Amino acid sequence: MRLRKNAKVDLLEAVPLFSSCSKAELQRIASLADELDLAEGATLIREGERGREFLVIVDGTVRVTKHGKKVRDLRAGDFIGEIALVSDVPRTATVTATSPVRLLVITDRAFRGLIEEMPSIATKVLQSLGERLHSDAV
Repeated sequence: MRLRKNAKVDLLEAVPLFSSCSKAELQRIASLADELDLAEGATLIREGERGREFLVIVDGTVRVTKHGKKVRDLRAGDFIGEIALVSDVPRTATVTATSPVRLLVITDRAFRGLIEEMPSIATKVLQSLGERLHSDAV
């Protein structure tokens, strides 16, 4: 069963990366998001590989590992891969589904096109990323 457009907007609004976006901006971001269903055990992201997408967990759970060691478990509402939207750097961790999982996926290419169309989103996302990096560094 696919999500309604408003459900996508609600999920994205809860993501700190997009929390300062207007409803119109969230609706535009939601229009770019594809839904993806993966089985338990599927690898969503592999450490060291180039990142090309941002993922929001709709249902299910995933485990984040770095150098083979558990970092944390994530669940519905959590997100992964925000740096891939703004930077071409290798993934810093591996993410594996620990249950069947449904995701919203936004590719870096679609997101870059969006920020050309709506530059206000870029400013808000970069500010949010800066705040997140600062809080992680403290």
